[in-house]
Amino acid sequence: MDMIPENNSLLLIGTLAGRPAYSHAGRGSEFWQFPLSVLRLSGTADLLNVLARRELLEQLPLCEGDKLLVRGELRSFNNRRGEGAKLVITAWAKQLQLCDGEDENELSLLGTLCKAPNLRQTPLGRDICDLMLAVNRHYGRSDYLPCICWGALAREASGWRVGDKLRIRGRVQSRRYLKLTDEGCIERTAYEVSVIAAALYEGEKV
Repeated sequence: MDMIPENNSLLLIGTLAGRPAYSHAGRGSEFWQFPLSVLRLSGTADLLNVLARRELLEQLPLCEGDKLLVRGELRSFNNRRGEGAKLVITAWAKQLQLCDGEDENELSLLGTLCKAPNLRQTPLGRDICDLMLAVNRHYGRSDYLPCICWGALAREASGWRVGDKLRIRGRVQSRRYLKLTDEGCIERTAYEVSVIAAALYEGEKV
């Protein structure tokens, strides 16, 4: 058993944007990673990293440009190598299949707010609120997932408190930014959950 299913459910349909490459090994398995390009309604593409066991990939030989359905979970891990983002976000694939459907990007999360909400405004004056959600895994581990809310939902989210249980529905998005380093400006990519709907969860303990 990997993760409590109702806590973390991800569905992606997109285009394979690169060949799978070896990532790492652990618990007797090899893990491979590949980029998936998923179109938004606006036509902009999110380039998302998908991680899958070698055994799963061997069941479905893939070619760049294939349309692919991915079912799984959104996961995070801490990058301790000192390079790139400290918190790395990936789509963990539990099911892969070729398909012909329209691009989709649907995520459902149930977790705990673990940092105080940060309400701010964009340069154009739109309200935006940053959240950090801890989503439990089996074996006592958790994924820490950055989320953003907009407009009226952002203002509502700013009143939530650390420890609140939240049910969130949204999508995973990629965002490029420039980071100033000793070597100059370096372009990097951040991954976050763009929240469509969110509410305090009044059910059983997460």
